[in-house]
Amino acid sequence: MKVVIAAAGTGGHINPGIAIANKIMKEEPNSKIIFIGTKRGLETNLVPRAGYKLETIDSYGISREMSINNVKRLVKTIGSIGEAKKILKNFKPDLVIGTGGYICISVCMAARKLKIPYIIHESNVLPGIATKMLSKKAKKILVGFEEAKERLPKANKIVVTGTPTKVQKINLTEEEIKNKKKEIGLDESLPLVLVFGGSQGAQSINKSITGIIKNNKNINYQIIWAAGPEQYEKVKEKIDFTKLKNVKIFPYIYDMEEIMNIADLVVARSGAMTVTEIENVGKPAIFIPFPYAAENHQEYNARALEKKGAAKVILDKELTEELLNDNIINLTKDKQKLIEMGKIANKMAIKNVEDKIYKEIFD
Repeated sequence: MKVVIAAAGTGGHINPGIAIANKIMKEEPNSKIIFIGTKRGLETNLVPRAGYKLETIDSYGISREMSINNVKRLVKTIGSIGEAKKILKNFKPDLVIGTGGYICISVCMAARKLKIPYIIHESNVLPGIATKMLSKKAKKILVGFEEAKERLPKANKIVVTGTPTKVQKINLTEEEIKNKKKEIGLDESLPLVLVFGGSQGAQSINKSITGIIKNNKNINYQIIWAAGPEQYEKVKEKIDFTKLKNVKIFPYIYDMEEIMNIADLVVARSGAMTVTEIENVGKPAIFIPFPYAAENHQEYNARALEKKGAAKVILDKELTEELLNDNIINLTKDKQKLIEMGKIANKMAIKNVEDKIYKEIFD
């Protein structure tokens, strides 16, 4: 099988593409797969690290505002269809897979011109503009959430597959959880709150957590916190972490699966990948949706869990250290409530995601 995967920008688009590629290679080792992205996004690092070739085109996301810069981006994006067409002609794929975002418009429109079938994987509850534009001519739309189906009325065929991610539930005993907390220098008896804001961190979350640590000396929980590579040093300038026993801060958490499995509560943005991981592991969450996400899709993702009772949602514009601290305290003091929320989250998880996606690709 020869496959082109269009994925660019954030880890939420790129990592599902890599997971799909890995599944294809596992099932059909003789397959040939390349990625098409840009020279600007995380794909320049993540795709080669995963062992796949990356071809690049000059495609951009287009906002609705009228500006000279936006017009220039539009012209370049239209030109990038020709660039994608050239790559597809040379590679001659059997199928193109788009994992959401602006890059899919260029690559899938080029595929359509060359009569190459394409499918789209949409991770979010609220499908993006690219998915909506391409849904009518796509062979299939694979979605991460059941709720996404009703928002794609023109789609040819929609299949709920879930979103592929490496983070899964590990069945740890209470003793194993205590030992792992001790290994990383945490108190085994205090509730553990995992805080992160996506691969780049989240400034508003970091500001609130900084305030909680500085102004609340006797919090009844402990924190393990990924501040983001760019914001890590700024946070360290404001707090002397060498004097704090119950706070661990990192630029990035590489063993997210293990840490999420030992955490009692997660505080995070609500990108599709994060929501999927929380469902898979079965953890209660406080979501603070990124307010500038396209069409506010992060809030839709978060509300899907809140509606079922698996999460709390605090909007970014309402976020304060007092409000966040109060919510964390109210949840962590009720262990049974946390367990119930986690069970609800795990029931929402879609199982055997990669198998379902591969079946649709193979068909």
